[in-house]
Amino acid sequence: MAGLLKRLITYQKERFPILVHLPLIAAFSFSAIGYSRACRGAAGFIALPNYLTCVLTNVILFFMLRVADEHKDHEDDMMYRIYLPVPRGLISLKELSRLAKWLFAFATFINVLLFPSLLGLYALMMAYLLLMRYEFFIPNWLKKHQVAYIVSHMLIIPLADIYASSYDWKLGNAAPPSGLLFFFAVSFFNGISLEIGRKIRIPEKEEPGVLSYTKLWGLKTAPLVWMLVLAANFAMAWICLVHAHYGSQSFYILSVLFLLSCLPALLFVSKPSYKKTKLIELISLVWAIGMYLLLGGIPLLIQLLSR
Repeated sequence: MAGLLKRLITYQKERFPILVHLPLIAAFSFSAIGYSRACRGAAGFIALPNYLTCVLTNVILFFMLRVADEHKDHEDDMMYRIYLPVPRGLISLKELSRLAKWLFAFATFINVLLFPSLLGLYALMMAYLLLMRYEFFIPNWLKKHQVAYIVSHMLIIPLADIYASSYDWKLGNAAPPSGLLFFFAVSFFNGISLEIGRKIRIPEKEEPGVLSYTKLWGLKTAPLVWMLVLAANFAMAWICLVHAHYGSQSFYILSVLFLLSCLPALLFVSKPSYKKTKLIELISLVWAIGMYLLLGGIPLLIQLLSR
């Protein structure tokens, strides 16, 4: 048992670093709830145990997504990425599956016990994850149509957002605010920008059999597509600010953040380098966190601290 625990700790460091994922998912959930409350004009925050349950459920969801990816990518990983934990024998798919099933059972138990009114949204989220595990039963078609692949796989993020926000409006016996639709769109584009941003590479760093968007679209086109996604995200975030009736400073911050975020991609287009690819990847993460903080996190924190 101690040996398995040690191997799981090593696995999570490499494939699901909890010190990265937990703050991001906590901010993601806090922001969804906070933005919903801002749109409704509701003061304060939900009960802490409710929030912690929401975060725990979403952490389990995204870990299960990681395990699902291990299964669907296993054949390619064994051929091209033998350095990863599963191909090199650190841990088996069977062990990961067993852990994922136990975590799913635990998440289902606490949701049934504590929040039965949210079970419909919880089930929708988990059912979509199951479809993703089997590539919607059209794996070969999706591999040949990468845009469809990205779109279909990123929809899990707004579904997790819907679930998180329901801890406000659903448990508060209120209708979901219309502004949430645009917030869900921001989450969707956050996912796409993160996906593209981490797979922009220079030719020397390309790996055989491993997808990158520079390999798929070219050195110039990939960063430009990433900027277009960022622009769409910017537009959705702007509409979110309008719906929540935030002050002018929020619009200024959003605009400055957008302009600064585009710089690494523009520099990469003019002169590609490995450092710039890592900067684009970092900016993708900073942008996503920035959106969640700007739209729901910081305004709610300011309100709570000023009480």
